[in-house]
Amino acid sequence: MPLGGSEPENEKSGKVRTLSLFHRKSDGANVKKYQIDMCSGPLAGKILLFALPLMASSVLQLLFNAADVIVVGRFVGKEALAAVGSNTSLINLLINIFVGLSVGTNVVIARDIGAGRHEQVNRSIHTCITLSLLSGVFMLVFGVVMARQLLVWMSSPTDVIDLATVYLRIYFLGMPANLFYNFGAAILRAQGDTQRPLYFLTAAGVVNVVLNLFFVLVCNLAVAGVALATIISQYISAALVLRCLLKEEGALKVDLKKLGLERSVVARIMQVGLPAGFQGVIFSLSNVVIQSSLNSFDDSVLVAGSSAAANIENFVYVSMDSFYQAAITFVGQNYGAGLCDRVDKVARQCIAFAVITGVVLGNLAYLFGTPLAGIYAPGEPDVVRQAVTRLLYVSCPYFLCGIMDTLVGVLRGLGSSVIPMIVSLVGACGLRLVWVAIVFPIEHSPESLYISYPISWAVTAAVHTVFLIFVRKRAFRKVHYHAAGSGAGSGIAAQ
Repeated sequence: MPLGGSEPENEKSGKVRTLSLFHRKSDGANVKKYQIDMCSGPLAGKILLFALPLMASSVLQLLFNAADVIVVGRFVGKEALAAVGSNTSLINLLINIFVGLSVGTNVVIARDIGAGRHEQVNRSIHTCITLSLLSGVFMLVFGVVMARQLLVWMSSPTDVIDLATVYLRIYFLGMPANLFYNFGAAILRAQGDTQRPLYFLTAAGVVNVVLNLFFVLVCNLAVAGVALATIISQYISAALVLRCLLKEEGALKVDLKKLGLERSVVARIMQVGLPAGFQGVIFSLSNVVIQSSLNSFDDSVLVAGSSAAANIENFVYVSMDSFYQAAITFVGQNYGAGLCDRVDKVARQCIAFAVITGVVLGNLAYLFGTPLAGIYAPGEPDVVRQAVTRLLYVSCPYFLCGIMDTLVGVLRGLGSSVIPMIVSLVGACGLRLVWVAIVFPIEHSPESLYISYPISWAVTAAVHTVFLIFVRKRAFRKVHYHAAGSGAGSGIAAQ
């Protein structure tokens, strides 16, 4: 997708060509197989090499999360199933801000790597790790103290709230590990390494499933057992990431004695991360409004079918999301290195991959919707029919969401996070709320709610494209300014 044309003058007159971190290591270490040089050579293969392990990690995470629900649902009972399942939206809502900060971590470190600022990379990493630990401890205390009150505010059913409180409190004991893993994986992704986080997640996920069965079937711990299995697996994945960073070479090597907060790094992370996190929170709230509108039909078959379809759609979404992550990191490194032509190429290719993934997987989900939904609702043909209806309206045009998110990734890689947040909130979230308030009462049907999703994606993607043209011009002008002022090889200034 063109972003306003290439920059031929950048090739001819002092292009800011900074070598990637791995070509400038003072110790002369060779590039390792799990590292990707994003600032030179063909892009398509490298984007896929980055995105596919990330895609596999996300799919595995969904499967492992499903294992929690399946174990309690089959071996404990419907109350335990409700207690675990009812916490998902609340947990996502509470940690979205901190997941957004991990996005800021990725952008900051990727841009420093691209610009070859080795000492700054190392300082940024230690600040990011410290921030993750402090955030995790805060969430631990907040979650343990406030768990029951939060569930009361959510009107948790009286026959579920006690079990849900137990699950939530134990789950939040693992929050330091959860956030440390997210930040640590963001650091590794910034250098193009999505393979080792996949290995770590796989190992921890297998442990999670085994411990689920052990704690529930052998120890009879029910909901508490599932929660314990989850946090143990989170601490395992966090320990593996920590071990990896301690053994790293060069700028990415972690020294525990250097942990601390550097104000300028925190400010850079917040600049990108807070808008990203806030956007995630508002998106969660807008989806709650849609869900509430579906609940207004007072039809358990409809709600069950929609829930089954939403679970299937998650697999399509996380697959496209890997190219959003790729756009952030590849754009961040190449913009940090001042390689404007490659920024454009990254944007076009990531969008193309997201569209292909969305079209293929989204339509396959619909075509095989009956057997897939049957996994979630065996022997319930009415539920399956409702699920397939939603898949037609949401899953088939899901590629539009892929375009929207990948454009956001490009903007964030360029250091712009407030603009995409505002556009997404007004375009995607605001439009849905207006739709529910105005269109839904006129056309009172589930289909009228479902169609609001692709409409909001298309409108928001179009507005993102317009803003990207302006942000791109401003960002590239800054590159040319530094090229003229500092000469080739300087990169852009730290921000």
